Amino acid sequence: MIFDEYDQFDALGLAEQVRRRRVSAADLLETALARREDGNGALNAVIHPMADHAREAAARIDAGRGGGPFAGVPFLLKDLGLTVPGVPTSNGSRFAPDVVPTVESELVRRYREAGLVSFGKTNTPELGIQPVTEPERFGPTRNPWDLARTAGGSSGGAGAAVAARVVPMAQGGDGGGSIRIPAACGGFFGLKPTRGRAPTGPDASELWSGYAIEHVLTMSVRDSAAALDAIAGVEPWAPYHPPPAEGFLEALKTPVGRLRVAFHTDPAMPSTVHPHCVAAVREVASLLTELGHEVEEVAPGHAPFALAEAFLTVVAANTAAEIDELGRKAGVRPRSRDFEVTTWLTRLIGRLATGADVVAAQRALQAESRRLQRRYEAYDVVLTPTLGAPPVPIGALNATGAEAALQALIARADRTAPLRLPGVMRKAVERVYDFIPFTPVANFTGQPSMNVPLVWTEGLPIGTLFTGRFGEDARLLRLAHQLETARPWRDRRPPLLGG
Repeated sequence: MIFDEYDQFDALGLAEQVRRRRVSAADLLETALARREDGNGALNAVIHPMADHAREAAARIDAGRGGGPFAGVPFLLKDLGLTVPGVPTSNGSRFAPDVVPTVESELVRRYREAGLVSFGKTNTPELGIQPVTEPERFGPTRNPWDLARTAGGSSGGAGAAVAARVVPMAQGGDGGGSIRIPAACGGFFGLKPTRGRAPTGPDASELWSGYAIEHVLTMSVRDSAAALDAIAGVEPWAPYHPPPAEGFLEALKTPVGRLRVAFHTDPAMPSTVHPHCVAAVREVASLLTELGHEVEEVAPGHAPFALAEAFLTVVAANTAAEIDELGRKAGVRPRSRDFEVTTWLTRLIGRLATGADVVAAQRALQAESRRLQRRYEAYDVVLTPTLGAPPVPIGALNATGAEAALQALIARADRTAPLRLPGVMRKAVERVYDFIPFTPVANFTGQPSMNVPLVWTEGLPIGTLFTGRFGEDARLLRLAHQLETARPWRDRRPPLLGG
């Protein structure tokens, strides 16, 4: 039976309806499945259905054999890294497709114990390395605000599903902005927690040298807080253990108080920031002043290309190692034709870097982290645009013409030497980071950072990014709750839903 009031509730609200027996978990699931069927042809958000798996889980909850804060709430998992026994994991790639795991990820276990009913896995770019979701194997995920534009990446499928109200909450991961980018493109809330808040086991101790962390994309702030309560806490072997934190949902009951907020629109990576993104930050800075916060414009002093090069070096080295590991697990030698050109070029960049190069890049990013901490030590929060531009058209980040031909030639040749040609790497770096010149900073610093959807321009959401001190996730969530109350976004609906 379809639950007609599905849209009226966030995830915690739906769980409350199940607890009060006003609706069954089975009916919520069928409602979500129907919404997936209605919208997925246009959006291409869900690429691995898990209906049978989900119906069994919903039946257990309805029989009283499952609980948790989100008991009975339909949920989606990103098809990258996380494993569910018996469910394919493809990582957005045609290499070793549909590897069927036998081990459950620790994070998946915690979601399951929280009562979430996972009914599918969502689209992601190959190996999660692009800020848009356009894998060759599965095709692009589209933005419900404008189907010609990106839903962002790498958690693009999850983001499109939340924006289109298929689910009130979906899982994502953030290694360079991959929760906050789709949240900005889709007009909803997205928090990247402090490094170490979420588990990465049992197969990994850290992701992308500690830059990547898992969490959820949500329509409401309180859902994000409650989900962090449900999954927070790393395994004993994890290399990072953030400061203990109070209950995140409980923290929303305490006013945020008067904050000192620094804001700027200077990109950390090479970019010409779009005027709409600049205007959105200034509008939100004014809103913060109206709410009683002390707001000041502060120039960060970034060295954009040096930062982008260092960040790319670390990510590319991780990508090269990940491809080799996938090959070992599959018992197949990775070849250039098994991967997209961009992915293979990233691998080549990683192999071009020496061990000393990677360590030097990590040290450069650590030095920048220390410098930024000193720069902002007097402030509680830093406000910037989330993105360098509004959601870009599908295909906008692809190389074209002679550049695309050169990239394909280098990938097919499988040689690193051509990457040293003048301008080859710079063009690729500038194209990608022009769109995401702000989000990677919190990944290498490890700080909590969130997209808050407060501005729409010409029918598209324009995200604003708030970054807090290391370990102060609760303070960010309190601020988000205040902003959500002052300028609600839940009732803004994309044209796909008749908004």
